[in-house]
Amino acid sequence: MTKGLSKSIAALVGMLICGATSADTATDIPKNVLDALADPRRPAEQRDLDTARHAARVITFAQVTSGERVLDFMPGSGYFTRIFSDVVGPKGHVYALLPSEQIANCPPREIAGTRSIERDPSYQNVTVLTRSLSKFSIPQKLDLIWTSQNYHDLHDSFLGPADVAALNRAFFGALKPGGVFLVIDHVAEPNSGLRDTDTLHRIDPVRMKNEIEAAGFVLESESDVLRNPNDGHHLTVFDPSIRGNTDQVTYLFRRP
Repeated sequence: MTKGLSKSIAALVGMLICGATSADTATDIPKNVLDALADPRRPAEQRDLDTARHAARVITFAQVTSGERVLDFMPGSGYFTRIFSDVVGPKGHVYALLPSEQIANCPPREIAGTRSIERDPSYQNVTVLTRSLSKFSIPQKLDLIWTSQNYHDLHDSFLGPADVAALNRAFFGALKPGGVFLVIDHVAEPNSGLRDTDTLHRIDPVRMKNEIEAAGFVLESESDVLRNPNDGHHLTVFDPSIRGNTDQVTYLFRRP
């Protein structure tokens, strides 16, 4: 039985039993994830973020394993790109996609970390890609598409805005059957839709879920590890009182 098929069957069984489920927050962390976090190549300022970002637990939740093909979409500093490089190992591959719209409209510092990976010969299993969102493509089928704190940006003017429905369909087509689309983003007030994407950099999770499911994805599970009930959802995510500790939703969608 292929890995993709076995993942699909497991997902179907889970959905038949109880629908989309909430992840166990006490999940054991695989050794390859712990080793990836301990990699001395990682910049100190990124290692300092590991606790707040709950990196070990969210990567474990995404079910990424050795040998897989992963896309880190809008990787910014390359924080997760570096970790994925170690987790998938030399038999796997990581693509880090920087949209040309982001490059044209954002300060270079926002993507400097990813550019540094591109110049580092020790990251042989990482390919940095640059292309327009309207021309999204990846050289091979993927096991995982990952985007962290970026989905809301797709609706903002500096990215076009993107044709989000078309892009979600492209994500669906880029994954192997049974592949995972893992989305983390800042939570906006209930029923706010897209109101706060450009001002507070937040999105209503219901709106995000509906958009992604419309492309054919199935919401399999949700992790609570980044949720913060003390976030009132009315401040920009850059406000010093909440920065780094916003209420964030973590959705695991699967391509059937």
